[in-house]
Amino acid sequence: MHEIPKGANIGLATLSEDTGSIQVALRWTDPSGTGEADVSVLLLDANGKVRSDEDFYFYNNPASADGSVQVLGSMPTADGSEDRISLDLTAIPAGIERIVVAASRYGSAPFGELEDLRLVLADATSEPLLGFSIDDASVETAFVFGEIYRRYGEWKFRAVGQGYHSGLAGLATDYGINVTEDEPEGEPQAAAPEPAEDLIPSQTAPSEAQDDAPRVPEQAESAQTAPRQRRVRIAKKKVTLPSSPKKSLAENESWRSARLFPVPQLKSDREREVRATSVLLSVLAQVPEFGRRLTAGFNAPAGAMETFVETSFTYGETTVRPDGVIRASRAGKIWTALVETKTNGNPLKDEQVQSYMDIAARRGYEAVVTLSNDVALPGSPLVNVKVDGRRKHKVALWHLSWAEVVHQAQMLVRHEGVANPAHAWLLQELLHYLQHENSGCHGFQNMGTAWVPLRNAISEGTLVRGDKQAMEVVESWERLIQQVSLRLGGELGEKVSPVRTKRGTDPQVRRAELADRLVDNGQLHAEIHIERTVGTFAITADLRTGKLRTSIEVPTPEQGYPLAWAKRLVRQLAEAPADLHVETLLADDQGVGPRGTLEKLRPEPGDLLPKDSAQIKGFRLSLSKTMGNTRGSTESGFIRSVDTAVDRFHSHVITHLGLTTPRRGAQHTSPTAD
Repeated sequence: MHEIPKGANIGLATLSEDTGSIQVALRWTDPSGTGEADVSVLLLDANGKVRSDEDFYFYNNPASADGSVQVLGSMPTADGSEDRISLDLTAIPAGIERIVVAASRYGSAPFGELEDLRLVLADATSEPLLGFSIDDASVETAFVFGEIYRRYGEWKFRAVGQGYHSGLAGLATDYGINVTEDEPEGEPQAAAPEPAEDLIPSQTAPSEAQDDAPRVPEQAESAQTAPRQRRVRIAKKKVTLPSSPKKSLAENESWRSARLFPVPQLKSDREREVRATSVLLSVLAQVPEFGRRLTAGFNAPAGAMETFVETSFTYGETTVRPDGVIRASRAGKIWTALVETKTNGNPLKDEQVQSYMDIAARRGYEAVVTLSNDVALPGSPLVNVKVDGRRKHKVALWHLSWAEVVHQAQMLVRHEGVANPAHAWLLQELLHYLQHENSGCHGFQNMGTAWVPLRNAISEGTLVRGDKQAMEVVESWERLIQQVSLRLGGELGEKVSPVRTKRGTDPQVRRAELADRLVDNGQLHAEIHIERTVGTFAITADLRTGKLRTSIEVPTPEQGYPLAWAKRLVRQLAEAPADLHVETLLADDQGVGPRGTLEKLRPEPGDLLPKDSAQIKGFRLSLSKTMGNTRGSTESGFIRSVDTAVDRFHSHVITHLGLTTPRRGAQHTSPTAD
């Protein structure tokens, strides 16, 4: 891979013979795991401005109608995740001279808090071609990472690395976008974008020609841009369906609303698989936003989509029948994926998926998509398949969990919205089907065959380091936490993700360390980050004591007095459970100070203050409950108890603390300030 310094440029043709379609990945890491940012793409004409607001692609406008630009969102990688953009340069309109790739953070959060800022450009097969690292980020809240531009009929890339103080609004305005930042009802109004002079200049390397010098939009030019009739909203879309159902006209409670997808007592797993596949694929084809949300990560084009069931193919001397086929077309090109579905916790079969990979390769199909209750993890494939390296055509293997399907449907229909009310109703019906107890689409359901033997070994004191069962349980635990994050995120309408404390480490090495920790202390520990929430939500399962502990650390404000902090905290927790445990965290690594249950602290919050007037840095709040006792191989009481513990702690503790940070542009007030 070719490394390029800041300010330099290079022709794409010198990197590869086939750069008609490329992928751009933006990466960053944060020690706390809270480094969210949004990517955006702008198509500029010869004047350095967008032709219209439609040339601005971001979370509210993720794909162009012709499929030339697709903001694919966050994708899992071996090192954590990255945000990807797909560009079909052959389909970019002739009047477009530059494609700007940028990212922005929320409110006043600076990019200087993030580490390893990096752009990687790859070809259509995801083979990396060039990389560009940014090591001088500081107070910027938006960054232009790079741009792809035409020069004498050739596409070239320039490493820009310039930042803005004024976030996404300032960046978009400078390029001719007419921006409004009106917030959803009940939330603070975003502050007006700061002047375009907040653009932070950077020293760029000498370019190969004067014409190739970076063009930075000027404040005067932006100010003179003619106002547009359509205004781009940076705030994400609101809910399209009411949060509570209308009053029923039924005469008695035994009547049930008619459903588009009824869920009777299905008699076999095969019936569940057939029905779930047909229901999902039909909605996928009929609701464009949902279809794009699920297939963009598979590098499918944005275009007309058709889905099929009851398909069959000849494989040697036999006939094989994938559960479904997805076909998307754009500009005369057809993208095809075979679909293999499992429900009710049934595992994917290596030989079955292998046959579909072989068929896809022979027919020139692009992908095989597997769908099951299981959750895929980086570095831990769910099936083992072999790829014939002699074949020029490569087939991608992708996986979706039912939990991820439910999550994406929830985000669209309950939080972000869809354009067509009928489509919103279709998604609501799909959600009702998938979440019904008879559908078999309930997500990750058991901790695996190693779960019971490992718990027995812990009880008997016979578990030793290097035990393969510990590694299997750690992987199951990570799958469970991933599913918990998807479920909670879908309910809240926020991005919820597991915190990887060792990002950049090989996943298997990291899991081996966690397995050793499990052997040493008998605990499974995980942390999840809820977007716009101060603090990290921690979950600990102690297999020796049979207890689940959920907790969060609340920082103290920069101003005020310790007694006022303690009183305010106790007042905020007026509706919290009486058995909530509160600990005072001392600064300068002095450990933990006074502690007690909320029941005992309510009469006298001052009991939280250390007697020696030691400095306080925060408070840790925690709840404990007994784990589920079911030890079978079916859906375990343990998984249900984790879900219950997470829901209880979030609804009874976190929501009452006001730990949610304001959206873009709003001023933040510490949750415990008096």
